[in-house]
Amino acid sequence: MSALNISSPLVSASWLAEHLSDPKLIVLDATWFLPGSDRDAQKEWREKRIPGARFFDFDKKIAHPSAPFPHMLPEPAHFSHEVEALGVSNNSQIVVYDSQGIFSAPRVWWMFRAMGHDHVAVLDGGLPAWEAEGNVVEQGEPTTFDIGKFEACYQAQWVIDGDSLLQHLNTPGVQVLDARAAARFYGTQPEPRQGVRSGHMPSAKSLPFGQLLKDGHFLPPEQLQQRFDAVSDSDQNLIFSCGSGVTACILALAAELAGRKQLTVYDGSWTEWGATFKYPVV
Repeated sequence: MSALNISSPLVSASWLAEHLSDPKLIVLDATWFLPGSDRDAQKEWREKRIPGARFFDFDKKIAHPSAPFPHMLPEPAHFSHEVEALGVSNNSQIVVYDSQGIFSAPRVWWMFRAMGHDHVAVLDGGLPAWEAEGNVVEQGEPTTFDIGKFEACYQAQWVIDGDSLLQHLNTPGVQVLDARAAARFYGTQPEPRQGVRSGHMPSAKSLPFGQLLKDGHFLPPEQLQQRFDAVSDSDQNLIFSCGSGVTACILALAAELAGRKQLTVYDGSWTEWGATFKYPVV
């Protein structure tokens, strides 16, 4: 059997079932629920997970500890330390999933890419797809594993902050795409977080993340390509925003599947932009 090498950002449940026992493969459960959902992702992981899956907490643990906005990308050293504790090394082949199909797993795919690790993929359809194919799940305390050896190599092109984005808003080679629901983008539905203005950035375009998915799976690449062609030019640098930097990563992964090259996520997203009064809102 040839050495495992993840080269695509998306894998199927059947592919994962076939390779699950490979010693280089690490499966991460990146389930996260919106605030106010009254669901505990880590508790649910203990109750039902893909065998051997380790819980990746990007909301509290693998996040910048002092950032004023939710689950901001941590410093490379912090990221390295935390993923080593999950047994991840630089040669690990990583598959990330969530329990909702496609929702929060792309965030972790993006985090690894921003930290210079390219051998990472999202499980298309997530845990529901895994179960739908009759694969086993496990529960209880996870088995122990060795600490990994991981050195992050930060890739700045994957990340942008609010001040830098403000300077790029009217650059012809740049297009901001907003993953929030259209009603939030157009300001007809209030923002869920207090103190955050309604509306969108000047010159941004609306591309709700649900338009890139069907039944918890990504659309085929040619359909994704059509979605992006409708809102941007093929050579533009795409910057993705959403409510707090989670579903923006669904757009980033979809854009990669569609063959787009220059992809950047606005980490603070609308939680920062809408609450920071120096930033213009339409």
